[in-house]
Amino acid sequence: MSIYWDGFKTFFKIGCFTLGGGYAMIPLMEQEVVVRKQWLSREDFLDLMAVSQSLPGVFAVNMSVYIGHRLRGLRGSVALALGTILPSFIMILLIAMFFANFAENRVVEAIFKGIRPAVVALIAAPCLRLARTAHITLTNLWLPVTTVIAICLLGISPVYVVALVAIGSFLYGKLTQEP
Repeated sequence: MSIYWDGFKTFFKIGCFTLGGGYAMIPLMEQEVVVRKQWLSREDFLDLMAVSQSLPGVFAVNMSVYIGHRLRGLRGSVALALGTILPSFIMILLIAMFFANFAENRVVEAIFKGIRPAVVALIAAPCLRLARTAHITLTNLWLPVTTVIAICLLGISPVYVVALVAIGSFLYGKLTQEP
């Protein structure tokens, strides 16, 4: 089977069965890309998440473009990006065509309210696994906690936080580098 078709099908499946956007795709993407297909190591996946989050654009598409490029260059990027985008596009198109008829339906409202907590759990689970991969311990837990406080409670833009962490990481690397 062609790697293009395999990649497209894999990311199409991820896109079809993920509710809640790019972050909710993380557990499925990690399972498929790291565990099942072994296209990336867990460390590379973690680094890719950091870079994809830092770049403009849709998180899941950024990740699929990189993975596709790593597998088969530009054609791989296009195949995996299309696999990621098409399910959402098709679903949004169908919703736009039919949602007005069901928007006030109590069952539909209840389903959407029930999905919300599950999406939060889908986002939290891989974060905890990836924290272990990133070697987050009680010693360095202050960094993610401070980041959450800065963004959520103090309202500091994530752009500034990412820039500050990048500068701090660069300086830390320079200071701890052996001559």
